Amino acid sequence: MPVCARSVTELAEKCARASEFADVIELRLDCLEKLDFEVESFADKLSRPIIITFRPAEQGGYRVLGRHEREAFWAKNLTPNFLCDIESDLKVEFGSRVIVSHHDFAGTPDNLEQLYEQLAATPARVVKIAVQANDITDCIPIFELLKRACKDKRELIAIAMGNAGIATRVLGPSRGAYLTYASLEDESATAPGQINARQLRSVYRIDQINESTMICGLVGLPVMHSVSPHIHNAAFAAEGVNGVYLPLEVKGVGAFMKRMVHPRTRELDWNLRGLSITAPHKSGVMEFLDWIESDAQEIGAVNTVIVEGDALRGYNTDVHGLIEPLRERLGSLAGLRVAVIGAGGAARAAVWALGRDQAKVTLFARSPIKTRSLSEDFGVVCEPLVSASFAGYDVVINATPQSPAVAEQLAGAGLVYDLIYNPIETQFLKEGREAGCQTLGGLPMLVAQARRQFELWTGKNPSTDLMYDAAAAALGQ
Repeated sequence: MPVCARSVTELAEKCARASEFADVIELRLDCLEKLDFEVESFADKLSRPIIITFRPAEQGGYRVLGRHEREAFWAKNLTPNFLCDIESDLKVEFGSRVIVSHHDFAGTPDNLEQLYEQLAATPARVVKIAVQANDITDCIPIFELLKRACKDKRELIAIAMGNAGIATRVLGPSRGAYLTYASLEDESATAPGQINARQLRSVYRIDQINESTMICGLVGLPVMHSVSPHIHNAAFAAEGVNGVYLPLEVKGVGAFMKRMVHPRTRELDWNLRGLSITAPHKSGVMEFLDWIESDAQEIGAVNTVIVEGDALRGYNTDVHGLIEPLRERLGSLAGLRVAVIGAGGAARAAVWALGRDQAKVTLFARSPIKTRSLSEDFGVVCEPLVSASFAGYDVVINATPQSPAVAEQLAGAGLVYDLIYNPIETQFLKEGREAGCQTLGGLPMLVAQARRQFELWTGKNPSTDLMYDAAAAALGQ
């Protein structure tokens, strides 16, 4: 766990907190305003093994440090008692207590193999290479480096920084990485994509991951806001499944599916079992699948992928997730008047599912022109949202990311249902409550569709309450 502080007093306080979670503490001395203390004496008092780092701003540090200043620092502080992370451009003695490191915050260079060979040829104990992942496929060469280092019997820290590189941080140690980095808190990360240590241990259960671990993940852009990792990883733990669920930030879904997912073409050796698909890839992913269930075909969207043998199978569990909370609340939906607000993928899934359950659906949108194809595909009436009144509707569903109606419009409706789950209490629900309506938030839908996904991937039936509680805790509720 890297610890960054402005003063020695703050550094000591943060090191004490870091000792609760970290196996190793990295002292980021480039963060200090003044280096007016004895580094070795300070480190000797700590309860964990120490890495000392004094990194310049151009390589991810917090101070402008000249070459002479850095070399003078290491001439004084290079000690056999601690590991020292030293950039490869310095002329210092790369001995058995040194991590020789290279950082690239612009991207993933093409010459990673050559770079590794140059660093591995030094007497340094550990080689460290950290590069920026601009898309998830940049993780591939990092995992390849780890595989090579294992064959070479060379200690290596290899990381793809940024949200697209999260997989290398979580899976790296199980693939031979010397260590991985975690922040003390989310806001104290010292490099892009660092996960806080509490989550790395309790949510991702990094200490239990090995090469046999079943891997599932959320594919989308963005994904780091999602509580799905909390939901699925809690279910893995409760069901005793050796599995981990990762956020996978994907820009180019085609390259990802070909190079990292499909068993016949992927370049990565990992026990990938299933994927959740979210915006903007629910439709685009379909062309890379070998089989798609009829429901998903009709809706035109897949949100769940299973790796089955050498094939990929696609499903849509959003429909199940959307309808199940309504049925639990209202029973049969047949004959109910339902208003759906929206024109995107969520509205499309809602209209299809409600039609299957024989509800009487009316679609509302700010621009009816945008909903023309949806209206024609499913044979529903489309009305303008401006000045709409929902009096007399049994259910009003918000399938937009905003709050599309006020209390005056919702007065006289039965149940107001917002598909948004964060925050749990949305403005749309507040408007519905003010209008005297029953309300239903989006978290039960998220949990219901996630539970169905988990069943498809594992054949197990996790507790709905457990998954809901994990999501609510992640949202601070």
